[in-house]
Amino acid sequence: MVQLLGEFDCKLDAKGRLMVPSSLKKQLPDVEKEGLVINRGFEKHLVIYPKKVWQGIVEELSKLNPYEQKTREFIRYFTRGATELTLDAAGRVNLPNSLMESVGISINTELVLACQFDKIEVWSKSAYEAIFDNEPANFASLAEEVMGNKNRGADGN
Repeated sequence: MVQLLGEFDCKLDAKGRLMVPSSLKKQLPDVEKEGLVINRGFEKHLVIYPKKVWQGIVEELSKLNPYEQKTREFIRYFTRGATELTLDAAGRVNLPNSLMESVGISINTELVLACQFDKIEVWSKSAYEAIFDNEPANFASLAEEVMGNKNRGADGN
């Protein structure tokens, strides 16, 4: 399983290319051979997946019931705009204009690449910082709510 770590400040060049930071590239040893996939995230950001991770997601999606309308809608929205990325010789990827526009990223936008487990979120720096402006007053309470019952049995003990 891929375990990506780090947060990286970046900027697109004039042609909309993103230089993959060398320390991130080291965490993706097969990226030149296997490639990446970029897609919309659930909030106002993009998500880059290693190709193997994306293939696993697609496999899970293919197991869903296509006769249910919500399933079809979810798959349609989730996969809309998904695009393969390949690194050029200089270690850059070209981000699709349609995806960038959909989340408010333009050529001159400062970006943050935020690694989360097996994916890389791509945020405009201002949108990323705005998330943390709304940080919960008591992060410990949020942690307890999300993770507190993780090790309890079905009977609540």
